[in-house]
This record gives sequence, C-alpha cells and structure tokens, in this order.
Amino acid sequence: MLDEYIIRAIVALILLAVNASIAGSFTIFKNVPFLIAGSAHSALAGSALFIFLEMYGLSINPIIGAIIFAVFVAISASFSKQMNVAIGISFAFSMSIAVLFISLIKEQASRVWGLLFGDLFLLTNHDIILMATMTTFIIIFFLVFHKEFLFISFDPEGAMAYGIKVKYFTHLLLSLIAISTVVMMKAVGAILAYAMLIAPAAAANEKAKSILQVFGFSALIASVSIFSGIIISFLLPVSPSAMSAIFATSFYFAFRKF
Repeated sequence: MLDEYIIRAIVALILLAVNASIAGSFTIFKNVPFLIAGSAHSALAGSALFIFLEMYGLSINPIIGAIIFAVFVAISASFSKQMNVAIGISFAFSMSIAVLFISLIKEQASRVWGLLFGDLFLLTNHDIILMATMTTFIIIFFLVFHKEFLFISFDPEGAMAYGIKVKYFTHLLLSLIAISTVVMMKAVGAILAYAMLIAPAAAANEKAKSILQVFGFSALIASVSIFSGIIISFLLPVSPSAMSAIFATSFYFAFRKF
C-alpha cells in the first residue's frame, strides 16, 4: 500500500504534466516565457496580501489572491507594446509587495514561503482538489478555444484579418497561463514553476515535428522529470521539486539544436 503523501504526489505529477503540456506549450508558441516568472512572483504578493488580511478578519483562501495578482499581471502585460518590459516591471513591483507583507505577517510568513519553494510531498487533499479544479478549468478553455489560441500565437495579423478578436483571446490565453503557473506553484514553488512550465515545452519544441507532438512530448518530459525527481528524493536527502526541475532543464539542453 502506498502512503497518502505518495499518492498525492503522483496525482500532482499528472496535473503538472497536463499544465506543462498545455500552458507551457502555448507559452513557447506565444514567445512569452518571462510571463511565468512574473506571474509566479505576483502570485506570492497576492498570497501575502490575503494572509495579511486574514489577520484583520477577512478570511479568504490565499490562493485566490495568488490567482488575482497573477492574472492581473498577465492582462496588464498584454496591453503593453513591450510585453517583456511590462512583465519585468510587474515582477519587481510584485516582489516588493510580497516582501512588504511578509514583513508584516512574520508569524504566518511560512505559508508564503511554502509557495516560494513548494514540495510535492507536503501537498494536502485540499491542495490536490484545488489543483485539479484549476487544471480542469484550464483544460476546458483550451479545448474550446484551441484554434483561436493557436492562430493568435503564430499569426496574430492573419487572425485579426480573419475576424478573430486577437486582444480578447490574448488576454484569455495569458490569464490561463498565469492560472496554470499558480497550479505549478502549489507543488514545485514559484522559483521552480518557471523551469517546470518552460523547459519541457521548450525541449519538446526542439524535437517535435507537429504541434500535436509538442503537446505530447511536453507532457511526457514533464512526467519523466517529476517522476525521476520523486525517485531520487527517496534515495537521497534532496528536494523532489528541485530534482524535477534539473531533469526538465537537462532535457532541453540534450535536445537543443546548436
């Protein structure tokens, strides 16, 4: 019989692979990899703010704050002509906000640090349910609008000429990527979410010969990386999340066309 924490880690592995496949691939297609880092650290600020508000009677799940801040940064960046610059500024602002509120919630600061570093083996049943709910939400939207998302990612001018509301679907796509980042944070933390969303998709993009293969290879690489990280953590006293990110980035360097 497997222990509960191992079962939760395996379920999280599946959910992370799905997010790496869908959101990670579209991040590469849209060429906005820095959005992951910006969303992750904005989510920290949102969590810290909502934990601070808990101290004054407003009890709302900090993950709600994480999603709000992450989506806000994603949509704000999409309005800028220099998206990466806007994301960078938002990144700096969000981290400042996060540090400010962490300094005000010293007794509860460990809850924010949990999102910063993450741990596959510390996930609760509530975490898994929340991750599964958000992932289901993401899957539904991508299934319904995948054609529009692909069109605006590869040929926004053509999509506009075809009558597709490019701005609207860009806001929606970036928001879903931001939510997917929060899903990753619950398991691997803000620092490693970037590696686990970008590296598998980037590696898959180097080897795949079709868009469908990019999605499939991304999921496979993410699954192998996370599973390997879990196995290594049983053999050595190391973080499974860190090992997973190392394996994922190693796949990219192994597949990269120099």
